[in-house]
Amino acid sequence: MIQVMGEALIDIIVSPQGEIDSVVGGGPVNTARTIARLGTEVSFLGGISQDALGKRISRLLESDNVNCAIEQHCAAPTTLAIASLDESGSASYQFLICGTSSLSVTPEIALAAVNPSAVAVHIGTLALIFEPLSSATRAVVSAMGEDQLLMMDPNARPSVMDDPTQFWESFNTSLDRADVIKVSGDDLDYMFPSLSHVDAARQIHEQSSAVVLFTDGSKSVRVFGEGAQFDCDVPKIEVVDTVGAGDSFSGGFLSYWDTRNWTRRDTRDVEKIRSAVQFGISVAAVTCQRAGAMPPLANELG
Repeated sequence: MIQVMGEALIDIIVSPQGEIDSVVGGGPVNTARTIARLGTEVSFLGGISQDALGKRISRLLESDNVNCAIEQHCAAPTTLAIASLDESGSASYQFLICGTSSLSVTPEIALAAVNPSAVAVHIGTLALIFEPLSSATRAVVSAMGEDQLLMMDPNARPSVMDDPTQFWESFNTSLDRADVIKVSGDDLDYMFPSLSHVDAARQIHEQSSAVVLFTDGSKSVRVFGEGAQFDCDVPKIEVVDTVGAGDSFSGGFLSYWDTRNWTRRDTRDVEKIRSAVQFGISVAAVTCQRAGAMPPLANELG
């Protein structure tokens, strides 16, 4: 079983022509749904509102067989994100988050909801930024067992970080414990503006000893591991939009890892990392060919 921690929200998707649609979103929710749709047991650790939008989120998670680790009711309204698409399908985000359900999770609530039998824990996005959720994330990481794999996707959102202190504290606190870190070009532009993407990803690997997976849109995924650096090709596809693509990649990677009963020690095996990355790429490719974050089912991957 895999546990995914972070925010659950509604994405308000705005097309280049100004047309509006909405989907259930939040990077951690997308990751958890991907894992579940691929047939792996997963638990979502995050606050979900009891308002109409929160019930919509709960129904979708239930339909995809995602377990909810926090069972208590949340009176705060659902978190909203506005995802504005450009002509290429790429999204830029704004968030309505203060006083909403995603920030209802305290360290005490999170620790009570942790499943010590989880093979892996995934953290990232808004869970690294806002209090008390960021403190709850750090508490969960500190409480992890020796054999549990930690995957982190910083998914930096500078548009909502007036003060980046919480982000860096959460990132740096988790850095030494992390086994796999996924970063995008946008993440690296924000985190290490004076370095090239490759140098920045390499620096994260050297600081943490974690496997670093640098995803770069339609370009190959570059992997920095123990004593090895290599690229995994990304297929040419017709992109509808990229909403949830990185989350699907992470979910695919973790699902592949779990179904083979690999452990955190197996992250030293280059070929195992390569095969999990390639599977994650195939999952993300399907997601990019659909509107919104709609990861594939296992049987859709052949």
